Amino acid sequence: MPALPMPDLLPALPEIVLACAAMALLLLGVFRGERSTRLVSWLSVAVLMAVLVLSAMFQGEKHVGFYGMFITDRFAVFVNVLVLIGSAVTIIIALHYNEEHGLARFEFPVLVLLATTGMMVMVSADDLITLYLGFELQSLALYVVASFDRDSTRSTEAGLKYFILGALASGMMLYGISLIYGFAGTTGFTGLAHLFGAAGGPVPSNGLIIGIVFVSVGLAFKVSAVPFHMWTPDVYEGAPTPVTAFFSVAPKIAALALFVRYLIGSFSGLIAEWQQIIVFLSGASMVLGAFAGIAQRNIKRLMAYSSIGHVGYALIGLAAGGAEGIRGVLVYLAIYLIMNLGTWAVILCMRREGQMLEGIADLSGLGRTRPGLALALGIFLFALAGIPPTAGFFAKLYIFLAAIDAHLVGLAVLGVVTSVVGAFYYLRIVKVMYFDEPLVTFDRPLAPELRAVLFVAAVLTLFFIVYPDPLMGGAQAAAASLFAR
Repeated sequence: MPALPMPDLLPALPEIVLACAAMALLLLGVFRGERSTRLVSWLSVAVLMAVLVLSAMFQGEKHVGFYGMFITDRFAVFVNVLVLIGSAVTIIIALHYNEEHGLARFEFPVLVLLATTGMMVMVSADDLITLYLGFELQSLALYVVASFDRDSTRSTEAGLKYFILGALASGMMLYGISLIYGFAGTTGFTGLAHLFGAAGGPVPSNGLIIGIVFVSVGLAFKVSAVPFHMWTPDVYEGAPTPVTAFFSVAPKIAALALFVRYLIGSFSGLIAEWQQIIVFLSGASMVLGAFAGIAQRNIKRLMAYSSIGHVGYALIGLAAGGAEGIRGVLVYLAIYLIMNLGTWAVILCMRREGQMLEGIADLSGLGRTRPGLALALGIFLFALAGIPPTAGFFAKLYIFLAAIDAHLVGLAVLGVVTSVVGAFYYLRIVKVMYFDEPLVTFDRPLAPELRAVLFVAAVLTLFFIVYPDPLMGGAQAAAASLFAR
């Protein structure tokens, strides 16, 4: 029997470097003990930035490796840059929090690196098997960091809930993969695209459609789309705040990108079959995120419902199905990353005598006691609500325009209506900050890392309108590469 040729490792070079660096930093932490936590953290940030530069070197042609199971193209590079930035900023903003709360252990940045490796594998998956491997590599690390505060009952409960529901979603996804393979005869995205990627191909069987639905359910769980969102509020509230910030950005961005690649890269010719699923997920997520957030008094739970709503908006672009819709998704994810990281940086500043505060009422009078912090949070809240001229307005604008072009006017109208409803609970926080009497005074001074993140995020969010071309051009090229089969 002739030997198989060696797989082409070049497309997976950034992921290989990241995995090897995580193992090396793990050994460094083991030999040096807990005193190496800050060193391992900053080395992890340096590794993530080095991998970002390495990924950016693949901006040219599409590269396929591992016998066609792994692909690096402009779409993967664009999303990987967002994931790497989100992971690096998470490690930075977690430094002070972990040290204050007795969580300064070197395992945290290593787990973030391993989760990021899984996310990058997901984004570059060109086969259902690779999709599942990346999904599980990410999930196993996330289960641990969710319960990283092992002395906290809430954190342990959050990790256990996430693990049980995540295992259920993983099983459903694996069952869907087996159905697709059984009825299509291949697990490769390219093979599936040749069979079903163009209009006029073979009529899909019911078993294949069911398989597509089951895999979509697993991905919907990971992005916390309704009705698979049930874990989100409890995990967001119970997990340590930096971990919650991480959950709200990098894993969500990677899972949404995988959702896009899975449906567009494999089943673009079956859009009539899966579009109705995405329309339902999108509409239900926007409605629940808008109305359920109104009753929240804990800011972490409020951000959980906010993230559910934003997933609904991003899915509008996927439902549109064309290059403009995918461009809208990518622009939305980039802007969502910035404004969300800024918001979580403010939440991490909500400390009194070293203890974290989580009540929205604790922000009362912040405009008088900490005007700079209140201004930054106000900018992020206006952006999350989609109010011009912040970046959040343009994120929603491109999504809604793509939906109208795809004749999904009803979904676009629903998005506008839920944006107005959701603006209520964002603007209520602004009212609390500037018109209510102060109840508490937050600790001073702010950690230098948090100040830097706040400043950069606020500037990018507020002045995106001045120079949007790099982001728009990059998203356009990334979306076009996804359709260049």
